Amino acid sequence: MLSIELSGMLSVPIGGLIGFRFLSRCSQRTSYEWYIPKGILKTGWMNKHLNLVPALVVVFYELDWDEPQWKEKQSECATRVEIVRQSLQGRNTKVAVVLIQKKTPLPPGEDVIASERAAALCNACELSGKSLFVLPHTDHLVGYIIRLENAFYEHAQTYYYSEIRRVKSHKEFLNKTTHQLLFVRHQFKIAFFSELKQDTQNALKNYRTAYNLVHELRAHETNILEIKTMAGFINYKICRLCFQHNTPLDAIAQFRKHIDLCKKKIGTADLSFEHAAWMSKQFQAFGDLFDEAIKLGLTAIQTQNPGFYYQQAAYYAQERKQLAKNLCSHEASVMYPNPDPLETQTGALDFYGQRSWRQGILSFDLSDPEKEKAGILAIQLKERSVVHSEIIITLLSNAVAQFKKYKCPRMKSHLMVQMGEEYYYAKDYTKALKLLDYVMCDYRSEGWWTLLTSILTTALKCSYLMAQLKDYITYSLELLGRASTLKDDQKSRIEKNLINVLMNECPDPEPDCDILAVKTAQKLWADRVSLAGSNVFTIGVQDFVPFVRCKAKFHAPSFHVDVPVRFDIYLKADCPHPIRFSKLCVSFNNQEYNQFCVIEEATKASEVLENVTQGKMCLVPGKTRKFLFKFIAKTEDVGKKIEITSVALVLGNEAGRCVVVNWQGGGGDAASSQEALQASRSFRRRPKPPGSEVHWDSVAIQASTMIISRVPNISVHLRHDPPALTNEMYCLVVTIESHEKTQIRDVKLTAGLKPGQDANLTQKTHVTLHGTQLCDESYPALLTDIPVGDLHPGQQVEKKLYVRCGTVGSRMFLVYVSYLIDTAIEEKEIVCKCHKDETVTIETVFPFDVTVRFVSTKFEHLERVYADVPFLLMTDLLSTSPWALTIVSSELQLAPSMTPVGQLESQVDKVVLQTGESASECFCLRCPSVGNVEGGVATGHYIITWKRTSAMENIPVISTAVTLPHVIAENIPLHVNADLPSFGRVRESLPVKYHLHNKTDLVQDVEISVDPSDAFMFSGLKQIRLRILPGTEQEMLYNFYPLMAGYQQLPSLNINLLRFPNFTNQLLRRFIPTCIFVKPQGRLTDDASIAAA
Repeated sequence: MLSIELSGMLSVPIGGLIGFRFLSRCSQRTSYEWYIPKGILKTGWMNKHLNLVPALVVVFYELDWDEPQWKEKQSECATRVEIVRQSLQGRNTKVAVVLIQKKTPLPPGEDVIASERAAALCNACELSGKSLFVLPHTDHLVGYIIRLENAFYEHAQTYYYSEIRRVKSHKEFLNKTTHQLLFVRHQFKIAFFSELKQDTQNALKNYRTAYNLVHELRAHETNILEIKTMAGFINYKICRLCFQHNTPLDAIAQFRKHIDLCKKKIGTADLSFEHAAWMSKQFQAFGDLFDEAIKLGLTAIQTQNPGFYYQQAAYYAQERKQLAKNLCSHEASVMYPNPDPLETQTGALDFYGQRSWRQGILSFDLSDPEKEKAGILAIQLKERSVVHSEIIITLLSNAVAQFKKYKCPRMKSHLMVQMGEEYYYAKDYTKALKLLDYVMCDYRSEGWWTLLTSILTTALKCSYLMAQLKDYITYSLELLGRASTLKDDQKSRIEKNLINVLMNECPDPEPDCDILAVKTAQKLWADRVSLAGSNVFTIGVQDFVPFVRCKAKFHAPSFHVDVPVRFDIYLKADCPHPIRFSKLCVSFNNQEYNQFCVIEEATKASEVLENVTQGKMCLVPGKTRKFLFKFIAKTEDVGKKIEITSVALVLGNEAGRCVVVNWQGGGGDAASSQEALQASRSFRRRPKPPGSEVHWDSVAIQASTMIISRVPNISVHLRHDPPALTNEMYCLVVTIESHEKTQIRDVKLTAGLKPGQDANLTQKTHVTLHGTQLCDESYPALLTDIPVGDLHPGQQVEKKLYVRCGTVGSRMFLVYVSYLIDTAIEEKEIVCKCHKDETVTIETVFPFDVTVRFVSTKFEHLERVYADVPFLLMTDLLSTSPWALTIVSSELQLAPSMTPVGQLESQVDKVVLQTGESASECFCLRCPSVGNVEGGVATGHYIITWKRTSAMENIPVISTAVTLPHVIAENIPLHVNADLPSFGRVRESLPVKYHLHNKTDLVQDVEISVDPSDAFMFSGLKQIRLRILPGTEQEMLYNFYPLMAGYQQLPSLNINLLRFPNFTNQLLRRFIPTCIFVKPQGRLTDDASIAAA
């Protein structure tokens, strides 16, 4: 059967109301003239209107418009509606009918039968047309249901609107003198109905009015609980609606106003714990509202979050607990009143906030004082059964969760301490210790010593009551220390208890503990004493502050292996009385040294605590004791770090119990770093301690030292001639001389490039012991463990190293000499491995600079060369070495694209160059005809073979190859060269022959002309045009007649190629001479005179 349920609505299926009766309606009052109310609000009123009295009753009936038995069905439906009306008993509840139909209805106005039958059904059921609905059971069922829901919502709103008007009409008959309670009641009802109507703005407005009316009531001890109860209800409603309206500041302001108005309305002093419980509930409820609003999207901040309200709720719960302890501590003989004054006939109160033994009595005078006393006694006795600690812990837990969420670590720690104390009062000591242990670290790290002392005191009680040996010892050690703010007499008691535990005896009970819990604890301690279990407890102190301080300090940051390692352990006690310890031992990262660093003294159990200041193993309060240790390091540990991993101080002995106080590293506890920082920042002058005593703050922890090799007693000298030249076999002479008093053996030499430099240097540096052969890439950059042999005192030996550096730059070379020697340390023979190293930085430079030039046969600079035209290659060798160089020979290796003109011979053999001197060579070359080569034509290599002049004969020479630059080569269509004497003579014939060679595959049309010169007369063709066949040569013969002496310009030959207009005379003049030297005419004409000239 289909039904719909909404807030304040009731859906009724067919036949569902047979025999059902709604809540009967009270008779309506017509006048308030003589009416005196008995209370503000009845306890069942809100439940009645929320769950018992509907705003709308909907009858669902299956009936189609075309039903054949329409009359019978109509009558049956009307009967059902009448049954509902009779069940409502005259209430204003709305009634509606929904017809469930199988067919889809036609649009309004088109189905005449449906309209007529709907009107007839409304008349039969006495319903308006707005209260009849149709629900077709079709595919669009969800849409029809949503429309029905909206329609039902409007009917329910109409009901609550009428109820609000009805309540408002009653207010006209009220007066301020006798009906003050009714003003509050009616205003609350109006607000409540507005809230059910979902008119939250008017609801909030009326709740505010009702709240103000509550506080206008005259308050007395007899009605103050009722006033507070109603104020609490209304305040809750106001704050909830403010959060719904997203106005949290208004909610907070209202709550603060509420607390300020009510916090002093305590009521009966004997029931003041009730007021504390009420205040706690107010804060808890507001915290819940605040938290719920945050979950729905409200943003809280660190300084305004629900945690503060839960915290305040916990505070009032603690106050309730304390008040209940004071007010409800009746003797066992006091019995619960009989009859029970808290019982009522119905099992519930008639009005909120009234006492069960005087319900409806508004008089301020107590008519029955005895009944009043019995009621108060009953409440007090019931309060004793309340587990206050659970309430407090729950509230504190909520607050801790909120402060953790909003990152308030100190608030969280503070509340966790309170939780731990509540667990202690609840006798749940395990949880108490767990919480207190968690927060101790924070208070230690921040130096809150007073708070830490209080927490430790509680923790010590818990550990005593549980007979937890290790925890009891740990907390006792810290409460005796410098971080504790306890008085000396309290520390003395704790120290005595600690010694009792160490002697396997039961400690005295801690003060202010529950008597029953102490008796249980004493039995547990007795069991601990009788059990023969493990009696050794190791306690690491890095996380707390014990009463003994420790510092370890090596005498030096490093020790030679032939010198004993020495260090001191400083101890200082902060307890009230001197105390003996039985053992002090130091542990290292190399455990073989542990056996040498132990101080042990056999003591009796009774001697642990004695007022003596003498004794090797006794610590006097406030005095710093120093213990010296030494051991001989092992030779295998040379180059390693020796670290103190822990220092252990043993209190007690095996006959009783042993407590091993263990410091990690070189000492220090949870407060040491903070104290060291304060000491470093302090400008206060330290007082000088008396005698040889050491000031504690002046001792710095040094928990590690290096073991280094024995100091070598040899000398290592390096002899060489810097700088080194690229690729030469550079000689480095190493001289080793022993200054030891005994023979040294197994001397080894490691030499070469120092590791850790650029990888490119490693690849281009090679070292060898044999200088007669050149190093290649297979030779290493560092030679290791070269055996030298044994050396007697004063003996020296030389080793020559040859280094070849392939690149320029600075290199650091290492020479490392190691050896073995027998020595004695404190009558113990050991073999020491000593070593000495020397480093030297050697600069590598180029030995010379090579410059290459291309010039023409006329020594003119050439940017490019021409095919088959000879040109000159000139090399200049400039010495940049600070030492003299001998050029052994030179060689020109031509590329296939170049050919020599004549024989290629070295011109600088055996030449010695000093710094800054240069040597030059000249080679005549020709480039055969080539195609168009991009980037030029390769020339070849120029190879110089050289060595230092000062080098020994057996040192190999170095060959340095210089890659010659590429040159651009071009083909020319016509090659011209001239044959003429080397000089001429005035007025003597000078024959000149020009050779024209066609270099192309075409017939060349050539125009030739000769320009006259003032210095010559000539005979021959002055201007001619001719053809030169491909690959052939044409000769032109001229006779020049010099007229003047000196360096004269020849008549200019001009050639014009018709097929190649780019062939210019300027290009032509590169090939043929343009000037010649002309001698003057001599007096003698014979050959001898000419030869002499």
